[in-house]
Amino acid sequence: MTKSKVYTCTGDTGATSLVGGVRVKKTDIRIEAYGSVDELNANIGVLVAIPNLQPEYVDLLRRIQNKLFNIGSYLATPNPTNAITECRGLSHDDIERLEHYIDIMDAELPRLNTFVLPGGTHRSAVAHVCRTMCRRCERRIVALADTTYVDPNVLKFVNRLSDFLFVFARFNNVANQFDEILWDKDC
Repeated sequence: MTKSKVYTCTGDTGATSLVGGVRVKKTDIRIEAYGSVDELNANIGVLVAIPNLQPEYVDLLRRIQNKLFNIGSYLATPNPTNAITECRGLSHDDIERLEHYIDIMDAELPRLNTFVLPGGTHRSAVAHVCRTMCRRCERRIVALADTTYVDPNVLKFVNRLSDFLFVFARFNNVANQFDEILWDKDC
């Protein structure tokens, strides 16, 4: 068996294939939605690659990456009949798991009275980048949901994931005794 080439040249004119072979422009909202999820997933990989992360959080972030792959696959599958479909491998339990970790980390954090500027430790800064990408994913998925059915668990998971990433960024600053950078509106 010969190995297939990485480059197919089929996208050279600005079109690509969805799951099942339907061709669409690379600017299609469905492509934007799952492409944004792919970007987020890659950046979570960067987050995991930063040394000295507790194994529990490495495992959780890898699990999140797998869930994002499930979401990407779901979003890459056209739904021409607007049928009610479920995102395989994503359940309400996954949303509750994120909430559980948010609650654990948030219990260790001081109360916020103002906005936090993105930054701090390297891990916290990357978590903030992931959070903003997650919000973009959410916007793209909402735009897709305006045109076709999208499993509500997809939106809930992505929304909760951005909350998780915000708390994770704060948690890493506090855990590493790095003062959070607070917004100075009079600056």
